[in-house]
Amino acid sequence: MSTREVPVVIITGYLGSGKTTLMQNILKQEDRKIALIVNDMGSVNIDASILDKTGNQVAQVEMVEMQNGCICCTLRDEFMAEIERLSEDKSVEAIFVEASGISEPSSIAGAFLNYEEMSENTRVYLKTVVSVVDADRIYREFLHNLTSDEDAEEGDVINLIIDQIEFCNLMVLNKIDLLSAEQLKEVKEGLRDLQQEAEMIECMNGKVDLDAILEKEDFDYDEALAYSAVQRALNNCEHEDEKACVDEYGISSFVFEERKPFNREAFNKFVEDYPEALIRTKGYIWFSDDWEHVQLFEQAGRNASTTEVSEWVSAWPEEELDKVVNDFPDIKDDWDEVYGDRCNQVVFIGKGYEKAEIVKLLYDCIDKAG
Repeated sequence: MSTREVPVVIITGYLGSGKTTLMQNILKQEDRKIALIVNDMGSVNIDASILDKTGNQVAQVEMVEMQNGCICCTLRDEFMAEIERLSEDKSVEAIFVEASGISEPSSIAGAFLNYEEMSENTRVYLKTVVSVVDADRIYREFLHNLTSDEDAEEGDVINLIIDQIEFCNLMVLNKIDLLSAEQLKEVKEGLRDLQQEAEMIECMNGKVDLDAILEKEDFDYDEALAYSAVQRALNNCEHEDEKACVDEYGISSFVFEERKPFNREAFNKFVEDYPEALIRTKGYIWFSDDWEHVQLFEQAGRNASTTEVSEWVSAWPEEELDKVVNDFPDIKDDWDEVYGDRCNQVVFIGKGYEKAEIVKLLYDCIDKAG
């Protein structure tokens, strides 16, 4: 069996968080040879063109541009092929992957680890998943009300940012110079509500020492998944009593489950006046005026969004449904005679709220005729 000796570091973070600036600074560090893969969703890879102008240090760094796709989905095969090619250079100390700002780190890491397990001769291993966090944006858009209505999709954006924060083993808290000491303290406390285990490094202009990223315990997928406040709630509340599960940080969580659908208008009103004590919410719901589609409901700080994501299996044409049930009979284990697989299942996480009050508000949104 071969020795896996080339660490791979995945750099995630939303657009504008400072991923490219972080990579520029890493590439400038003397006497270190890093191979770099830059993934950009556009047809012109702007990030790679910026990095290419960094200076003499970049000349000795091999850089691969991956365009017109995302490494967490359409480019997986190409992604791994490039990593293997780069790892053949014995002088390369590590391979850094700058993911697209809209990539899901859990999907990238999952694909990478699956490849590791199936490839006996690979020299690479996943060392670290880094989430670059814009401290100023978190302060303005997660902890406090938005200052403008210019971007109608800000709720979706902040939810993606929080997803990236939840799945990592290192947070690089960037742009701290834009906040006061008290504001920064508030941001760090808010992030710890969501991600209690990952190491946190504070920086300005993406200036982080390479050893701070490489000299860490190796990335553990299962642990990173468990870091998520949502996953902790699901794990801890499977056999909950009437009280919400409370951890050592004073954060409580519970899972709301109900077969009957929400009334869309009532649920939207609930979201408009969302309880301030709730930090994070995520789950699948459905509405009485739409028996076909699964809706993903997410809330992070002051932002909330509901997005149509797929179809309920029970909404499929009868001939397709019969085939699925025949091939996967377990699907009927949690099947309701009236609603099929339709169900509201939502995780609520917060501090200082009364579970009974939240549950009452939710049941007030259930369509009584549903």
